[in-house]
Amino acid sequence: MAEARFDVLTIGNAIVDVIAPIEPGFLEREGLSEGIMHLVDAERSEYLYQRMPADKRQISGGSSANTAAGVASLGGRAAFVGKVAADPLGDVFADDLKRIGVHYGVSRLVDGPATARSMILLSPDGERTMNTYLGACHQLTPADIREDEIGAATVTYMEGFLWDPTEAKKAFVTAAHYAHKHEKAASFTLSDPFCVHRYRDEFLDLIRSKTMDIVFGNIEELKALYQTDFHGAVQAIAQDAELAAITMGAQGAMAIANGEIITVPAYAVPEVVDVTGAGDLFASGFLLALARERDLRTALQAGCLAASEVISHIGARPVADLQAMAAGHGIGV
Repeated sequence: MAEARFDVLTIGNAIVDVIAPIEPGFLEREGLSEGIMHLVDAERSEYLYQRMPADKRQISGGSSANTAAGVASLGGRAAFVGKVAADPLGDVFADDLKRIGVHYGVSRLVDGPATARSMILLSPDGERTMNTYLGACHQLTPADIREDEIGAATVTYMEGFLWDPTEAKKAFVTAAHYAHKHEKAASFTLSDPFCVHRYRDEFLDLIRSKTMDIVFGNIEELKALYQTDFHGAVQAIAQDAELAAITMGAQGAMAIANGEIITVPAYAVPEVVDVTGAGDLFASGFLLALARERDLRTALQAGCLAASEVISHIGARPVADLQAMAAGHGIGV
């Protein structure tokens, strides 16, 4: 087995987030369901962009890219694979990853859709409603998955949001194949209940076939996967998955492995400002701890701590030094 060059390599949609707070009534007027990720076309994307408040912020995002950013902030060696266009937003995305020390070597899309963007509407209680134009990121193909990169990562992590275009699905499975070929772990996140509803059978097959060794999700995603209550879903995934990591919001998180369930509490935050990226950053801490062969309790604590940082401010990437935070809490990631 080759020496690992990366602790965690993540694969997913390369998106620039456009974030703004909204007043009560905005979602209803625009026919949007709170807390849901809506897929939109280029025209709808531009429409919503124009109607968002003037104080909007543009921040590189994308679920798996946020996870890679969190790994880097924790002091880990991170890489990201995802597609952007050769346009200004693509430059923003690539420059942001370079600045925070995440390896990114994917070729730019020259003739095709623009770089993806997600309009994130923040309700007064911190709940986020996403409206995502996927653009260039849906042009990821198996040709973008390099065996030398996957083989050089202790664990590869993919997002369910990517499980839509045929070529991206092939890329997903190709990455898992390369990981296993090099005796490394493959993992993925269920991403969102709407993803689970669309691809429930395929997600179950990824888990049951052991194409994926580790699965991440939250309570609602897990319930959607097994179409039952939370207790029943936990029992079911214990049978299907080698390892499952489930976030439970203010109740903390649990890991399920070998018939054992381990839970840890959430870290208190003075104010929940924006829950965007909480699951992404949980995965950062959990995956880095696993890559460094820490125990599951430590992995859960690292995940919950990283999530607590990102929900305390606007934006889905850490602004504090997560490595210093972990050390301050006695978490040896």
